[in-house]
Amino acid sequence: MKNQNAVYIMTNYLNTTFYIGVTNNLLRRICEHKLQNKECFTSKYNINKLVYFEITESIEIAIKREKQLKNWKRQWKIDLIAKNNPAFKDLSNDIGLTDELIKTLIDPESSSG
Repeated sequence: MKNQNAVYIMTNYLNTTFYIGVTNNLLRRICEHKLQNKECFTSKYNINKLVYFEITESIEIAIKREKQLKNWKRQWKIDLIAKNNPAFKDLSNDIGLTDELIKTLIDPESSSG
């Protein structure tokens, strides 16, 4: 998995609750959210749909943008997502996430043949 500094927004099935995060490896981090293997905000509210992301040059820029977005009004966040992803579709496949990849993360033995 290629490292990518990014800020991202995830939501639940009904697009009612948003989570803004930052990472140095977008694919790995979205996999972790999809697996929901720990007690956290995203698990509690079933947030597992990637609806927006920005790749940045450095983690410092991503953190700065994350803080900015977290201070935005809800409608501004919705407008930002809708501008780039009007249907609020899950963008996980667009970054290379597949069911097969998730399976190998759940059970690494299943991928060895």
